[in-house]
Amino acid sequence: MLGGISIWQLLIVLGIIILIFGTKKLRNVGGDLGGAVKGFKKAMNEDGKGDDEKQDDPQARVSHEDEGETYDVKATQAEDQKERK
Repeated sequence: MLGGISIWQLLIVLGIIILIFGTKKLRNVGGDLGGAVKGFKKAMNEDGKGDDEKQDDPQARVSHEDEGETYDVKATQAEDQKERK
């Protein structure tokens, strides 16, 4: 069974781990691990859906309709400093 490890040896190792870490810390670690697995599965499912639709592409949402107006902040600041002097 399991490469020469018996059930009694596994129970002894589990008991030692519980004595060292305590049940509360092991419960927290288990919850964190479960949350990470759920997040990974959700991300994998969203990744598969997004390939067809391309909704998350930031370049697709950019609108270039107002190309005629640009503002140079540094030039405005320089003019303000000249007026103050």
